[in-house]
Amino acid sequence: MRDGAAEPGEGQRPGPVDAVFRALADPTRRALLDSLFAADGQTLTGLTSGHDMTRVAVAKHLGILEEAGLVVSSRAGREKHHHLNVVPIRLLHDRWITKYTAAWAGDLSALRRTLEATMEKVFEIYIRTTPERLWHAITDPASRERYQFGASVHSDWTPGSTYATTHPRADRELSRGENLVVDPPRRLVQSLVTTWSDEVQAQGTTRVTWDIEPVGDSCRLTVTHDDLPDDAPPELYGGWPMILSGLKTWLETGEVLTTPGSLMYGDQ
Repeated sequence: MRDGAAEPGEGQRPGPVDAVFRALADPTRRALLDSLFAADGQTLTGLTSGHDMTRVAVAKHLGILEEAGLVVSSRAGREKHHHLNVVPIRLLHDRWITKYTAAWAGDLSALRRTLEATMEKVFEIYIRTTPERLWHAITDPASRERYQFGASVHSDWTPGSTYATTHPRADRELSRGENLVVDPPRRLVQSLVTTWSDEVQAQGTTRVTWDIEPVGDSCRLTVTHDDLPDDAPPELYGGWPMILSGLKTWLETGEVLTTPGSLMYGDQ
């Protein structure tokens, strides 16, 4: 059995994009991502059982994937669970594919997302900003509509208060819920009832957690969407990579990122 992951090369330290490309270049690591795509939230034991490798080798590959931001881990008691984070792949798509291909590339990405359903989805992204600016962008209606396809969120942002998401061209609220935990500028936990269609409203109440952690001159933002039914439709959670990519672009450049969501729902 194989017993090791490739070590970083000599020379200049790679940047975030290089780390993602390096992680994806190895077929074993791609196989691990495929395993998490098929069944998210697996433990090290579960991932090892599905591959012809030792636990040490799998752990090394997972370390490289976590370093690249492609895998995010969480703990439940003594168990450590690993989750696929598609945000870096979405950013690669926006930088290296969208500018060279026709608009149908976004439709293909959306089709891939429709194949995935899980009880919990975890998304992680690094943004060059301060916790205070990031918190403001999440809670300010005018900022929110710049990266959430023209939709804005309204609330007084106190614990136990309600919020509602609206769009000027929608004939009903898009979502509503309660602010369960409000800890600026570090953590926001919300219940979520999506109401933009009868199908998603029938899924009931889910939960969204925004965790902000300062890292040098940047912030790590982790969004966890959980309490999802096993058969939840992808439209309930599939927009997060586009929203978070748009949030990063808005805070770092002041520009609105073009995504399939912004083309479909944004100002025409």
